Amino acid sequence: MHKVIYDTDPGVDDAMALLFLHRHPEIDLIGITTIFGNASIETTTRNALFLKREWNIAAPVAKGANVTFDPSRKEIGWPTFVHGDDGLGNIGVPATIDLPTDPRPAHRFIIETVRANPGEVTLVAVGRMTNLALALKEDPEIAKLVKQVVIMGGNFYVPGNVSPVAEANIHGDPEAADAVMTAPWKVAIIGLDVTAITTMSRSYLKAAADKGDAAVKLLNDLSQFYIDFYKHAVEDGMMVHDSCAAVYVVAPELFTTVTGAVRVVCGGIADGQTIVKPDGRRFPPGDWDNLPSQTVCTGIKSEEVIDLIRDTLLRA
Repeated sequence: MHKVIYDTDPGVDDAMALLFLHRHPEIDLIGITTIFGNASIETTTRNALFLKREWNIAAPVAKGANVTFDPSRKEIGWPTFVHGDDGLGNIGVPATIDLPTDPRPAHRFIIETVRANPGEVTLVAVGRMTNLALALKEDPEIAKLVKQVVIMGGNFYVPGNVSPVAEANIHGDPEAADAVMTAPWKVAIIGLDVTAITTMSRSYLKAAADKGDAAVKLLNDLSQFYIDFYKHAVEDGMMVHDSCAAVYVVAPELFTTVTGAVRVVCGGIADGQTIVKPDGRRFPPGDWDNLPSQTVCTGIKSEEVIDLIRDTLLRA
């Protein structure tokens, strides 16, 4: 079993990944931590509580950061044109959910849960990396106690989606991402190189909803706005970014990878760009030296990933 803390900013594709993590038989979802990004922290936390309630998820929800790791960074607007005004496809999520959050802030929830389960916890982070960076700042030793970190973010050999060189999650808090990439823990980075070519059609999702239970039907409903947004890039379907990261936890063999030190550009016209220095390549001394080698996904068996997502969602 993989003990997983899911760090998320629900978000439509976040919701699909959450249901996958909840239902996969090899995953023990022990916590949900929220972060701002697809919407404000109040909205993403409410959405996490809403999905917890609707899908009968036992894991606690801990509210996370509402400003970037460097608080002087200027905030950009919420991408309501992607995820809707309510963050879940404008399905009419109630303004409040009558469920409590964990009393600890997300970064401390991460620290204490990792320390209580040394060597066992996988962090699956599919939004900005702020909570993880704050946890590292407060308790750097947890890097030695985490089993692995699986990130949805970045782009290495393909263009970005919020600038020519940057992906949204990394661009939203580059300083946090750089802190996470350069920390001495194992990081697997699932970015646009693989997620942008892994799509689920509207008809495929509807067929799953027709076959599945109320949870899958809700997922289908909240995905429609998101699918409409993707009409510029996908033929009547959507990229399942965050679910690819969830799949990596249980089926890394469906991905091809390179390894090397990873840095994030902080500032300037390349703000948020992710760069890997492949292992074995020699360069003059510089800012890449003595950094941990991380795993960057560069290829994916997309059809097998999509089928695994569907099969897992249908495990009621």
